[in-house]
Amino acid sequence: MIDGEIPLSDREFSRVKARVYAEAGISLSAAKRTLVVSRLSKLLRRRRMPSFDAYLDFLEAGGTAQDAQEFINALTTNLTRFYREDHHFEHLVGYVGEIIARRPKPGPDGRPRLRIWSAGCSTGQEPYSAALALLGAYPELQRWDFRILATDIDTNVIARAATGIYPESELSGLSAERARPFERMGDGHIRVPEAALAIVAFKPLNLMTPIWPMKGSFDAVFCRNVAIYFDKPTQATLFARLGKVLVPGGYLYIGHSENLGAGGEGFRLVGKTIYQSRAMQKARDAA
Repeated sequence: MIDGEIPLSDREFSRVKARVYAEAGISLSAAKRTLVVSRLSKLLRRRRMPSFDAYLDFLEAGGTAQDAQEFINALTTNLTRFYREDHHFEHLVGYVGEIIARRPKPGPDGRPRLRIWSAGCSTGQEPYSAALALLGAYPELQRWDFRILATDIDTNVIARAATGIYPESELSGLSAERARPFERMGDGHIRVPEAALAIVAFKPLNLMTPIWPMKGSFDAVFCRNVAIYFDKPTQATLFARLGKVLVPGGYLYIGHSENLGAGGEGFRLVGKTIYQSRAMQKARDAA
């Protein structure tokens, strides 16, 4: 054992890779071996297990759902910041402005409806950025039936995100205008404004689940820097499914190093990593 880390054999690494792929669709390369040792060793030490084989045997034979979730949480990466890939939020503001101008039909409660999904939301900066950008541009959205669903497979980051509290260093790099709405707590932390907190709902969700529980369609979906952890067939399946939950003409925002590949048949590229659902055009062509 070196520096508290437990040796990981090739066979054990193969078992780890097979389990995380089956559970979460995550494809671990050989380059992730050090990460696996570092993160899972902590779980093994806590449970006083002598090897990765013993830990994996435990998960397969007698581990609870919480144990399985803990395994996934340890192997997911959560790198994000407010207004990351800024051009996506600028595009979103323009798109929602078009929606407002069209005065969509009211929802069941008599208010116009707007739905956005942040899939793979990590610690919450992405959905809060969308909420703040839109509320700042269109205060009238507070009178709409406006909700942002934020999901992630990692239950730990979901719990942190729901608090809306972050280190004050998160404001570094933001313009004064974008930093202004945050509440300074006086202890080195900031809090997301209540108006944005009220709009965003955080829920745990494994994107590999065969049936997603959401009802209704989304006007826009953010799924950024999530598919990079999947192999090509899994990516294609995911992007095709996302296309089916978008309204006709809705937009999908993906990460700067991603592309839709075989899952892009239902989309057209309209900007840097911005794709629009072709459903509206297909309907027009069929008319």
